[in-house]
Amino acid sequence: MPETFDKNDRLMTAKPRDEDAEADRSIRPRTLKNYIGQEPIKVSLTIYLQAALCRRDPLDHILLYGPPGLGKTTLANIIAAEMGRNIRVTSGPAIERPGDLASILTNLSAGDVLFIDEIHRMPRVVEEVLYPAMEDFGLDIMIGKGPSAKSIRLDLPKFTLVGATTRAGLLTAPLRDRFGIMFRLELYTHEELCTILTNASRTLNVRAEPDGIAEIARRSRGTPRIANRLLRRVRDYAQVVARGIITQPIAQDALSLQAIDELGLDRVDRAMLEAMITKFGGGPVGLETLAAATGEDPGTIEDVYEPFLMQMGFVARTPRGRVALPAAYKHIGLARPDEEKPAEPETKPGEQLSLPI
Repeated sequence: MPETFDKNDRLMTAKPRDEDAEADRSIRPRTLKNYIGQEPIKVSLTIYLQAALCRRDPLDHILLYGPPGLGKTTLANIIAAEMGRNIRVTSGPAIERPGDLASILTNLSAGDVLFIDEIHRMPRVVEEVLYPAMEDFGLDIMIGKGPSAKSIRLDLPKFTLVGATTRAGLLTAPLRDRFGIMFRLELYTHEELCTILTNASRTLNVRAEPDGIAEIARRSRGTPRIANRLLRRVRDYAQVVARGIITQPIAQDALSLQAIDELGLDRVDRAMLEAMITKFGGGPVGLETLAAATGEDPGTIEDVYEPFLMQMGFVARTPRGRVALPAAYKHIGLARPDEEKPAEPETKPGEQLSLPI
């Protein structure tokens, strides 16, 4: 049986974990000024917020998309705070029936922000109810059944919908077109992550040297959620073995203990690369075949493991399947087939081969 890994136990996944919720609330910025990174979005959003406040109108509906862990939920809360309004938080999978959405919408006040995370997973029948609510601030309700059924339009208070998704391509065109503002969040730079970690260490009352902060940022995959998670694990290690002070050697030791290497790859990432190289000669290998070889779900490989490996230039998708790139061989420490040394000749230099007459 191949070795399997529980994705819920991974430190290096950008998907939220139970331990993140309370910690993130304490270190999450509450104003746009204190929000680190995503500068083009901050500039545009500042203008849109000021214009809406001047007109005393709600902000246009906003779609935030990009990889998980980059701050979409944080931005939604900041938008509500900057507008001086309340925010209602839910998720696409949680809204199972049109009645669930109707209950949420009718309980909003004028100017409130409705945040729907994973909006691409909202059922289609619910999505269709959302169309008139977004466009006309109205809700169509059917009363009765059969020939006697009739539709009643309820007026809704003007609100701002903030939708978040990690897979914008799965949104239907009618829903996507109803968002007046769309922002793509990008991965964070090393310097931005260092600033985020420095601010978080102060909030958490953690003593950390700049080199220690830099070491954590270097292995955080450009994702604040992962960076803050690693900071808490390194803090635990430092409290036990280094009097609570995070230095570069302490950060290196703590992250090595978690099998996280200098590029942010963990044992799951390396296992995938090794399977592709050693079992399939570097590829191409199909997704289903790779899933069977590693004991992982194909969807988990495609959505959780593969994106970072592609961003790092370790894996490429081709029409024939996944291929391990030269950088993957170098990082794992294995030679590429085309780089293998030729076999040594059986005769030494200067010797002549004796040929049969």
